[in-house]
Amino acid sequence: MTLTLRVLAPDQSVFDGSADEVILPSTTGQVGILTGHVSMLTALDSGVLRLREGNTWTAIAVSGGFAEVEANEVTVLVNSAQLGSSIDTATAEKDYEQARQAFNSFEGKPTSPEKVKAEQALARSSARLAASRAG
Repeated sequence: MTLTLRVLAPDQSVFDGSADEVILPSTTGQVGILTGHVSMLTALDSGVLRLREGNTWTAIAVSGGFAEVEANEVTVLVNSAQLGSSIDTATAEKDYEQARQAFNSFEGKPTSPEKVKAEQALARSSARLAASRAG
């Protein structure tokens, strides 16, 4: 028996198929989902969603959202998502470095809306880089 997984962003369906295992980047840590998992709803952080089909793992960079597990169906609704295999690693490294420098420019300064945005951009670029390396 397998899970049905749907990863949906506002502008596209990133993945719609079956998986043997799903690992979600929830706001409280990584959550592994196998068939027969109890029903649940969880908030997602920016990170890498991983899915296993047989012996093959696929990485998807996701940016904030929610996941619902119900009767072997996992529905993931996120602000943005991209398959790791479609991300150019060199570009992701460059974007990560720029986001890290922007965030570091706020070091020692009080929290501001700009600092929060820089932190979110760093988390998104980190997820994209990790997903590109995982494929």
